[in-house]
Amino acid sequence: MKSLYFGFIAGILILSNACSSINITTDYDTNTNFEQYKTFAFYRPGIDKATISDLDKKRILKAITAELKNKGMQKSETPDVLISIFTKAREKVNIYQNPWYPSYYYPYHRQHVSKYTEGTLFIDLIDKEGKKLIWQGIGKGFLSKSSKPEKREANIQKFVQEILDEYPPE
Repeated sequence: MKSLYFGFIAGILILSNACSSINITTDYDTNTNFEQYKTFAFYRPGIDKATISDLDKKRILKAITAELKNKGMQKSETPDVLISIFTKAREKVNIYQNPWYPSYYYPYHRQHVSKYTEGTLFIDLIDKEGKKLIWQGIGKGFLSKSSKPEKREANIQKFVQEILDEYPPE
C-alpha cells in the first residue's frame, strides 16, 4: 500500500512538472512604433553575462532567430534592434499534502517535499540608434537539467516562442 501511495505521489509530481506552464510578462515603450524594426543582431556583451551553459545560450539564440524570422525580421550586420538575454535561477520547494488518507493511518507519510529550480529568461530588444530598451519579454518556468539535448532544445524553443508571441505589442 505504501509503494502504491508513493507511486501515486511521484506520478502527480511528474505530471505537474510536465504540464507546468510558462508565466509570461512583457513591458514596452508605448511611444515606440514597432513596425519600423525590420532587422536585428545579438548584443554579445549582454549575452555573454547570462549565467547558463554555452549550449543553452546557442539554443536560445537559435530559437530567437527562428521566431523573429517568422515575424518577418532579418538578421543583419546593420540592425535596427539589438537582442540581449539575461537569465536567473531560483530554488523552489513544494510541499504536497495527501488529502486521501487521514493522519491516523499514515502519520509519517502525509507530506511530500520536492525541490526544483525555476528559471527566468529575459529577452530585451534595444533600439540601436537611441540605445534604449524598447521591449522586454520575461518568461518563468521549469526546465529540467536532465533532459536529453533534443528535449532541451524543444523546451527552449517553446519557452522562447511563448515569450515572443507577445512581440510586437498590439
